[in-house]
Amino acid sequence: MTTTTLDLGPQAAEVARLAAGVRDDQLDAPTPCVDTPVAALLDHLVGLSLAFRLAAEKRPEPAPPAASADALVPDWRERLPRQLDELAAAWRAPEAWEGMTEVGGVTMPAPQIAVVGLDELLVHGWDLAAATGQEFRVADADADACLGFADQVNGGGRVSPPGLFGPAVPVPDDAPVLDRLLALTGRDPGWTPPAR
Repeated sequence: MTTTTLDLGPQAAEVARLAAGVRDDQLDAPTPCVDTPVAALLDHLVGLSLAFRLAAEKRPEPAPPAASADALVPDWRERLPRQLDELAAAWRAPEAWEGMTEVGGVTMPAPQIAVVGLDELLVHGWDLAAATGQEFRVADADADACLGFADQVNGGGRVSPPGLFGPAVPVPDDAPVLDRLLALTGRDPGWTPPAR
């Protein structure tokens, strides 16, 4: 039996906290993700919170989570926190970490899918915080786990699969772990929303 080594709960709770702080007048605001307003980012978070829960339960959805402002469900303020709680609970089950599973048509060992899920929560949580002017909180251990994943995908001059990450952004080698992670996922750690 595989031992769970990550708890997705703290980062899921952080995304729920950030989502609760989004004002209606911020839904069309830009995010660090090019051409992705806050509403589209929230739609993506709704989709990925379900997809990664289903992956833990070995009941994957074949389509990757979308990101469309027009598709954001009206009850996202209730649905997203509930789905984030369910996602965290699903990955606390020991059997979630066993064997292979799938998200969006990509099949990998379950522990690797869990790291991808944590990365999605962490990086898109930062996107949401940056776009809406909220403080972002993350444990260094979670950022380290995601940094290893991002480095495998987009580090050392490698180019990530299309649509996964943007081109890596240069940061100093001694930059904080979160900054290095964001840079490897194609984000400028100093990004701030343009004046509206």
